[in-house]
Amino acid sequence: MNCIIIEDEIPAQKILKNFIGKIPGLELIGTFKAAIEANSFINNNDIDLVFLDINLPDMSGIDFIKTIKNPPAIIMTTAYPDYAANSFELDTIIDYLVKPFSFNRFLKAINKAKDRVEIPKNNSDNNEEILFLNVDKTLHKLVLNSILYIESDRNYITVVTENQRLSYIDSLKNWTSKLPENQFIQVHKSYIVNSKFVDKISGNILFVKTNKIPIGRTYKQELLKALGV
Repeated sequence: MNCIIIEDEIPAQKILKNFIGKIPGLELIGTFKAAIEANSFINNNDIDLVFLDINLPDMSGIDFIKTIKNPPAIIMTTAYPDYAANSFELDTIIDYLVKPFSFNRFLKAINKAKDRVEIPKNNSDNNEEILFLNVDKTLHKLVLNSILYIESDRNYITVVTENQRLSYIDSLKNWTSKLPENQFIQVHKSYIVNSKFVDKISGNILFVKTNKIPIGRTYKQELLKALGV
């Protein structure tokens, strides 16, 4: 995983750098003292994980997250435990570290990140887009074009193909940037469907293979337009 640090305290930076260096497969590609310094870097680089201080000189870490389109996974760092509870309102935040934190606590946060971050892989044989999803500590190969639909239920999503049904903690919003444009359509606040598997529409029910998917009233017009109806 590519990661960056956004932390204005030099001692805290050094601790994070030391701990990151002990984790195989975790690569630090940038360190910043302020959120505004990191903004352009995040937008122009592939970053899987950010270690982000809540109290920063230009804006708070929480406010900074809200400015990022499709933010990466976030591990917050703070000296104030009370801030940590509020930070979990943002679903991109996967854990928080209260300073001073031990290496064991840091490692626990990294393991959470590994469970959350998808590992992209190219398939040179057929150019299919592939993800490996970490579900229940097992990596599952997933061909994006094979997805029938994605369902959201509270804090969980379920990715459904003809042969797989993978459920884990995530949000539907996080999936919109991963999916090929124009092929996947959100048809309900809780459903995204693969248009190539749509068989028919009956009233407010969409048939994807043998699966019946509800169509939300506010999504129907866009759905019909996307299907060329």
